[in-house]
Amino acid sequence: MPESTAEPQAVCSPITRSAIFIVATLKPGPEAAERVRGWCADVAGLTRSVGKRVPGGNLSCVCGFADSAWDRLFGDPRPAALHPFREFGPEQRRALATPGDLLLHIRAEHMDLCFELATQLMAALGDAVTVVDEVQGFRYFDMRSIIGFVDGTENPVGRKAEHFTLIGAEDPAFSAGSYVLVQKYLHNMQAWNALTVEAQERVIGRSKLADIELDESVKPSCSHSALTVLEQDGEEVKILRDNMPFGRPGAGEFGTYFIGYARSPEPIEQMLENMFVGKPAGNYDRLLDFSTAVSGGLFFVPSADVLEALAERTG
Repeated sequence: MPESTAEPQAVCSPITRSAIFIVATLKPGPEAAERVRGWCADVAGLTRSVGKRVPGGNLSCVCGFADSAWDRLFGDPRPAALHPFREFGPEQRRALATPGDLLLHIRAEHMDLCFELATQLMAALGDAVTVVDEVQGFRYFDMRSIIGFVDGTENPVGRKAEHFTLIGAEDPAFSAGSYVLVQKYLHNMQAWNALTVEAQERVIGRSKLADIELDESVKPSCSHSALTVLEQDGEEVKILRDNMPFGRPGAGEFGTYFIGYARSPEPIEQMLENMFVGKPAGNYDRLLDFSTAVSGGLFFVPSADVLEALAERTG
C-alpha cells in the first residue's frame, strides 16, 4: 500500500450483490458549483446514516470528478494524471467519450440500501447537476457477466489491491486517491448465443464453466484475456474491476457496466488501446464483435479526507 496517513474512499471494498452507477454533469453558474463543493463534506455522513439501517449490508459510496469539472469546482492543486477520457479505435469499434463531471459508485449487498443512499445523495445535490446516465447493476450467479463468464477473476486483493489502486508518493498532495474509468457496454446476445461454448471460450480466453485460463498454445492473441494483461519491467500490472451486469429483458437490453480503478489512468488506457485498436494494430479484442461501448468517462477519486476538505476549496 502507498505510504500515506490519508483515508481512502471505499475503492477496495469487496464486490457486492448490488450497485448503482450515476454519472452527472454540473449545471452552469457559481451557485451550482458552490452546492457541489458543500455536498462533498456530506457524502461520508449520509453513507454512514443509511448504512446503519441494515448492519452488515456493506454499503459504500465512491465519488469521483472528471477533468471537465475539477478546475471549475476546486482549482489548484489538481491531480497530476487527471485528463479527459481518451478515445480509441475506428468508428465501427470505438471506445468513445461521453459527458460526465461527477461519478457516484454506490455498492451494497441489497439494492434497497443502494437506492436509499442514491436518493439521499441526489436530493442533497438538488438542481446543481443533471444526471446523464444511471445504471442499476446486480451480481449474476457466481459473479458471472451477462455473457456467462466469471468476471473479475484476476482482481488483486488485500495489500496488492491497495498497491495497484491507491496513489502514493508520485502525487503526494493526492495520496490515497485513485483514478476510475467507466464504460457501459451493450451485448448482442443473439449473436453471442449462436456461438458454440468452445468458440466463446476462444473469444474470452478462459473456460466457461471452470473459469480457467486457456493454455497459451490454444489461446488466441485476439482473445479478451490476452489483450487485457499488462506487464511492466517483467511484472504484471493489475487494475481493480467491479463490473456489474445490467439489463432490461423486455427491451432486449443486456449489458455490462465496466468500472476499473487504478493509481494511474495509464494501465486502463493501455488495455483499451489493446482492445479497440489491437496489439498489434488490427489484432483487436474479438469480444467487441458482440459488445458495443456506448459511454466512457475518466474520473479522479480523492481520498476520503481530501473529499471532505474540498468543501472549503474554490474554483
